[in-house]
Amino acid sequence: MNTVAILLLAAGASTRMNGRDKLLEPINGTPLLAVMIARALATDAPVFVTLPADNPKRAALVGPLASPIIVSDARSGMAASLRAGIAALPSDCSAAMIVPADMPDLQATDFKQMLQVFNQDKTAPILRATTQTGRHGHPVILPQRFFQEIKTLTGDRGAAPLLRKHSAQIRTVPLAGTRATTDLDTPQDWAAWHAQQRATP
Repeated sequence: MNTVAILLLAAGASTRMNGRDKLLEPINGTPLLAVMIARALATDAPVFVTLPADNPKRAALVGPLASPIIVSDARSGMAASLRAGIAALPSDCSAAMIVPADMPDLQATDFKQMLQVFNQDKTAPILRATTQTGRHGHPVILPQRFFQEIKTLTGDRGAAPLLRKHSAQIRTVPLAGTRATTDLDTPQDWAAWHAQQRATP
């Protein structure tokens, strides 16, 4: 079976949000994490969500159609989420689409575009989303042959070391605007983003 799973990384601690949880920030009245899960589910791909062990509010947003993955050592960094997420995927997954959950500009159409490109390329490269100007971002699709290597990652750099090591196998996919790179980590980031949304017709 050739299945690409979407792995939403939602186990971070929001340490730069001054006590607020960025994944609970409202997008048109709906918490960001719920919005991102809905967009992922709209692809019809199986969706898995990594979560910290001590955040029931996030866990309550997962719903019945996505699969939660509790990351017991989430505070050790993003690599912990990747290790736990990859380890929990079914054996029939041919690849995983890695999506940090704090990227509200990413749309279901972006996920679908990434999946379409991956499924059409018989070489099964690593796919990495970019901005229109070529700046690297997310989502990233990692084929199954890299899963074992992902399970050895450590620290808070996510899959960056793996992507550097295998840069010759990366195919880039430009997404609209800066969708691939807009992540919101601070209250100031959120204020600026909301202001931009209000100003956009």
